[in-house]
Amino acid sequence: MRKLITSESVTEGHPDKVCDQISDAILDECLRQDKNSRVACETVTTTGLVLVVGEISTEAYAPIESIVRETIKEIGYTDGDTGFDYENVAVLTSLIEQSADIAQGVDKASEYKEGSDPFDQIGAGDQGMVFGYADNETDLYLPVSVAMAQALAKRLAQVRKEGILDYLRPDGKTQVTVEYDDDKLVRIDSIVISSQHKEEVSLEKIREDIINHVIKAVVDEKLIDENTKIYINPTGKFVIGGPKGDSGLTGRKIIVDSYGGYSKAGGGAFSGKDPTKVDRSAAYMARFAAKNMVAAGLADKLEIGVSYAIGVAKPLSIYVDSFGTGKYDDEKLLEILEENFDFRPAAIIANLDLRRPIYKKTAAYGHFGRDEEEFTWERLDKVQDLKNY
Repeated sequence: MRKLITSESVTEGHPDKVCDQISDAILDECLRQDKNSRVACETVTTTGLVLVVGEISTEAYAPIESIVRETIKEIGYTDGDTGFDYENVAVLTSLIEQSADIAQGVDKASEYKEGSDPFDQIGAGDQGMVFGYADNETDLYLPVSVAMAQALAKRLAQVRKEGILDYLRPDGKTQVTVEYDDDKLVRIDSIVISSQHKEEVSLEKIREDIINHVIKAVVDEKLIDENTKIYINPTGKFVIGGPKGDSGLTGRKIIVDSYGGYSKAGGGAFSGKDPTKVDRSAAYMARFAAKNMVAAGLADKLEIGVSYAIGVAKPLSIYVDSFGTGKYDDEKLLEILEENFDFRPAAIIANLDLRRPIYKKTAAYGHFGRDEEEFTWERLDKVQDLKNY
């Protein structure tokens, strides 16, 4: 049976990603000074305006306005002609302390008693469900459509920043549709790339340059055939972009941040949240577990779902779905999972070393499939233990 699967990504200059990076830059500054900071920070942006809202409890001093402007500058909004630039944007804040009602459940989980396991101490920062996924389709343990969409978006920013295509501007989107035959990847059906650009550049030049310098630099040519459709700026023009073209909001790109629609996504976003928020930390642990189990050969693809109650350390439920690819049935895989991975918030924070200023880097080009030191949830250091099974 043939089927088409599509995944998308966006560049760091997309309005929603601008907001994600600002929120995570603020989180990083708080954690840099106070590792126990509690942060739930969201950003809204539109033409000429950035609004930072949320709840922060910390001993740190985070100069919000400076962080906002520096982040926008790093992204590349430095030209007033774009309608949004780091020097002229207005920055407003509305921040309060974390609710005492929430804090008491995080500080001391409902099941914690004096002298009990210290990993029982921290309760989940909110209720909710999270998902982790991995497969062996690529060496990133991600599906081709997801990995390729993220790589194209990253390359789009690279050619802009390195001056290879100096007429591009920060906003951009990518989309890749791949075709499977009986779950075997056979070809790329379509590639869509939209990139903000200067007014004077023709669509023909943009198309030629993006094909030569972006697509050919990323995509395996063996997957492209005479029927592959390539769309470059399909509206014909993309001069007005960034927060001038569309408002932005932290947490609005959940599918882009996770598995490109190939797997389920949790109910909460990642950016702007400290690791006591299981929306973020437990999603990272679920990815860590799924990736290590697939790398150990226990399944060809694996999805893990975990749910929590606010103020309770132990998850309410954990499930495993190997989509029929497991070397054991899913009940046995769940047993292996629970023997090797601890999903209590305090254990996750300790095992993945999450009380560090590592989050701004996660806020563009995906939270998963990144081979970088900060991304501890991408390590494969449980594989040997799991191979014992």
